[in-house]
Amino acid sequence: MFFGSSSLKASLYLALATAIGNSPPHKTMSTAATATASALTNLILKSTNRQSLIKSLICPSIHWTPLLVNTILKHLWNHGPKALQFFDILLQNHPTYVHSASSFDHAIDVAARLRNYATVFTLLHRMRSLRLHPTPKTFAIIAERYVAAGKPDKALQIFLSMHQHGCFQDLRSFNTILDVLCKAKRVEKAWNFFKILRGRFQADVVSYNTIANGWCLIKRTNKALDTLKEMVEKGLSPNLTSYNIMLKGYFRAGQIEEGWKFFLEMKKRRCEIDVVTYTTVVHGLGVVGEVKRARKVFDEMVDKGVLPSVATYNALIQVLCKKDSVENAISVFEEMLRKGYVPNSITFNVVIRGLCHKEQMEKAMEYMDMMRDNDCGPNVLTYNIVIRYFCDAGEIEKGLELFEKMSSENCLPNLDTYNILISSMFVRKKSDDMVVAGKLLIEMVDRGFMPRRLTFNRILDGLLLTGNQGFAKEILRLQTKCSRLPRQFKL
Repeated sequence: MFFGSSSLKASLYLALATAIGNSPPHKTMSTAATATASALTNLILKSTNRQSLIKSLICPSIHWTPLLVNTILKHLWNHGPKALQFFDILLQNHPTYVHSASSFDHAIDVAARLRNYATVFTLLHRMRSLRLHPTPKTFAIIAERYVAAGKPDKALQIFLSMHQHGCFQDLRSFNTILDVLCKAKRVEKAWNFFKILRGRFQADVVSYNTIANGWCLIKRTNKALDTLKEMVEKGLSPNLTSYNIMLKGYFRAGQIEEGWKFFLEMKKRRCEIDVVTYTTVVHGLGVVGEVKRARKVFDEMVDKGVLPSVATYNALIQVLCKKDSVENAISVFEEMLRKGYVPNSITFNVVIRGLCHKEQMEKAMEYMDMMRDNDCGPNVLTYNIVIRYFCDAGEIEKGLELFEKMSSENCLPNLDTYNILISSMFVRKKSDDMVVAGKLLIEMVDRGFMPRRLTFNRILDGLLLTGNQGFAKEILRLQTKCSRLPRQFKL
């Protein structure tokens, strides 16, 4: 049932050892510092002149710290050009402040997301000149962006060239590059790379778990099982993470009975079943509509003395929203509050999506207000959910109002936000809506997002058909600037 022959099973059922590291306390910002970060973010966003922005930022009254800089960079995440401009102004013009390694990582991540690879390597060299040596995390960021851009070979090259930048590869960085490839579902490439270098880096349980999880992500549970069998043959004992990976893999692949039998086998073998195990089963059963069975497992977990986590409640609430009723989901949400759990943005977003799906938009807006009261204000996903449902219901003006409100809460729209709104502009096929779509397109390009060719073509067609030839010319020039010229238009 588990990972191999009887000769291997003895190794499999050894006690599962887990190591818990001590993490440094998270640095938090005071209310005043948060307000300062918000005010500076708005200043940067509204500035149209670099020189005047330099004067504003290089001000003796502003006490720049890595925490403040990183907070502003996070606020500007969905406006890549502004984020890099801000970072560069401090880098080039401040007489005393020197960016931290974490700030460089943020800036490198932004530049890589914009596929501005020249800036990425300029920042790498600048780090070294300031004796802020790039870390394995820095290269993991770059590798992840290369993979996201469809360039997995470049990701492997950046890993293999780390030593040229003063950062030497080790087992942890090897596991990280495997993880980057697997999470992007480039598992075949990760597996081949693993086979070549596992001896050099002395692959461990984490390495094998990473590959097994990759196979599970693409629903190839047999390959995942083979990977864990091989791990045992190499003399490595699976840990609880190994079991949880397989369990989740079965449920993800729709192999519900296999997953359930695996869960029962874990209990039979007296594995140290944890909250992750139970959460996986609750979610896995729930998504296929077995709500009563999922709730029974949840209750069993509590009876066994395994405390649910926020993630467990999130899984149960999501299941109830999708497969039962939003009212029962809200009952569980309220139960969660009574027991002293603090809901996170995922909890709220699941409830808000459920309410929107049931056309209870006013109630959904109340939960958005509750998010603000709980200091985990609405994030871009929250806004995207509500904007989409408003637009789908034909209440496009309400969607646009929410869109305008986002920036005031330091929640800049992302690519999905723009695509949702632009698509909604074509429902009524009004001339004014086509103009709004064009303006949204210009704004998204200005913020570093690359529209799809289809989006350009659709807006151009819409403007032409509604008599907006002048604006269509402007959009065509923008398309030329973005090197997107799939066809010619006669204007």
